[in-house]
Amino acid sequence: MKCGKGEIQLIKRPEEKEYPLYYVPYVELVPEGDLLQILKENLLQVTELFGCLSEKDADFRYAPNKWSIKEVLGHMADTERIMGYRLLRIGRGDQTPLAGFEENDFVSGSQVSQLPIEKILEDFTAVRNATMTLVQTMPETAWANKGVANNLEVTAQAIAYIIAGHEMHHRNIVTDRYLSILQK
Repeated sequence: MKCGKGEIQLIKRPEEKEYPLYYVPYVELVPEGDLLQILKENLLQVTELFGCLSEKDADFRYAPNKWSIKEVLGHMADTERIMGYRLLRIGRGDQTPLAGFEENDFVSGSQVSQLPIEKILEDFTAVRNATMTLVQTMPETAWANKGVANNLEVTAQAIAYIIAGHEMHHRNIVTDRYLSILQK
């Protein structure tokens, strides 16, 4: 990404010791390259995937007790908000331990399924744009900052990769488990 006087600042891929093991699948999904560009390209892919769904399709659940497509997208926005907040706090050097969250409680505690899919997509887009601004304004030295989230140590650069990988993970699930059934 461009910072300062046109210099390119690349966020390094984090080492596995920089984040909890349960995030490994997310980080591994992120391809090599400029993370900011990856976040931008992924936003386009999310917009293409969710933007063409009818309301009926967006309410689809591939199995009983599974989230609807709307709820998946709402979860993606909520999680990116939380992870963006963690990135902000840790990136700025705040050493206050940050709480975890229960994703199912967040989904069940929301009214996202009552919104049109277009509105939920607008929300995700706003959150992703805020994440990209945060990434662009993070000083190079801040990427190595360590903090504690959900009682486990994590670096700022690991959080940035987790954000990208989490979105990719859920986009893959929507394609593989939801749309594969809907398109039959």
